[in-house]
Amino acid sequence: MNKILTISERNNVLTTMAELIREEQYAIIKANKKDLDGYNGEDLAMEDRLKVDDAKIDGMIASLKELASQEDPLGKERFHFKHDNGMDIFNKTAPFGTIMIIYESRPDVTVEAAGIAFKSGNKILLKGGKESLNSNLLIVDLWHRAMKKHNVSTEWVEYLQFNRQETQAFLENPTQQIDLIVPRGGERLIQFVKENANCPVIVSGRGNNFVYVHKNADLDLAMKVIINAKTAKISACNALDKVLIDTNLPNYKDFVAKLLDRLAEFNVDVHVDKELNNFDSVTVIEDDNIWYEEFLDYKIVIGVIDSVEDAIAKINKYSGGHSAAIITKDNDVADLFMTTVDSAAVYHNASTRFTDGGALGLGGELAISTDKLHQRGPIGLEHLVTNKWYIHGNGQIR
Repeated sequence: MNKILTISERNNVLTTMAELIREEQYAIIKANKKDLDGYNGEDLAMEDRLKVDDAKIDGMIASLKELASQEDPLGKERFHFKHDNGMDIFNKTAPFGTIMIIYESRPDVTVEAAGIAFKSGNKILLKGGKESLNSNLLIVDLWHRAMKKHNVSTEWVEYLQFNRQETQAFLENPTQQIDLIVPRGGERLIQFVKENANCPVIVSGRGNNFVYVHKNADLDLAMKVIINAKTAKISACNALDKVLIDTNLPNYKDFVAKLLDRLAEFNVDVHVDKELNNFDSVTVIEDDNIWYEEFLDYKIVIGVIDSVEDAIAKINKYSGGHSAAIITKDNDVADLFMTTVDSAAVYHNASTRFTDGGALGLGGELAISTDKLHQRGPIGLEHLVTNKWYIHGNGQIR
């Protein structure tokens, strides 16, 4: 599609889409119940992502309204240079073209991620998981209704009802131009896309996040952060998986005992390194590969560490490059940790659960990238653009 929609056309569609989701709220929840009834429930995190309730509907609507209120991300001047030969040179933001979003189980992606891609002037190809098919098809129908109301082609949002083999064939030999692919899901999905795609891929989804409790930590604050990050939403990629506790923390084993009691209230399965093997109701780690794992479950690993430098080294070795937090009263130590830990988001005295486009002020997100090109962390509206050079001359030659 060569045409770029005006900002008014894009905003009108987004506003109408928000209205339609409110009008069809119960129809969406009814369609989602079909999906939930058809899911075997073997993966607690996937089931949580699959479910649509009133709160998720409210989130979809809020995201669309926020998008409609934001500035146009296209045509923004990023660089201006006046050549000594008289040429006027600009670099401005431009749409990618066609973005394919491949995702598992989350009907809200069909609203929020598609909305961000649409607002930034891109055509969207959606490939959702079979477990959320009823929800997704209804939501895509609402997109098309919103577009028709404003005489916008429904080709701007297209749903690909492919199985795994058809998806692989499409990735290898697309029947239309694809400029960017964003896989949102587990490591198997991401690896599948990277192996088969013939265009750039933004990796999104893997967490394995750490909290380091420094020797100068406020322990009440540490407890609050760990419990929130671990238990508030286990299906989120920003949930906590690993805790490192400084052995120089006074009476650190007392803190561990209290932490285990609190985690037990949420039935969290606790694994510990051998230094903490004298506690009840814990499993001692036998294979260090567990430090690489993202759990997306009521499961956590707790280990001890002797210094901030050792904590940084361990996080950089094992983490998914998503989010890491330090709990300390020492600002200099916090600065060292935050500048040296190689994660997309680093926290001082706060929960990793805030690594989210809406929570970090973007009004929503397409994905949370753990790549370093072209954008790291939550990808919002202003990040879902490429750039283009505009050179104005009057006959200059070289």
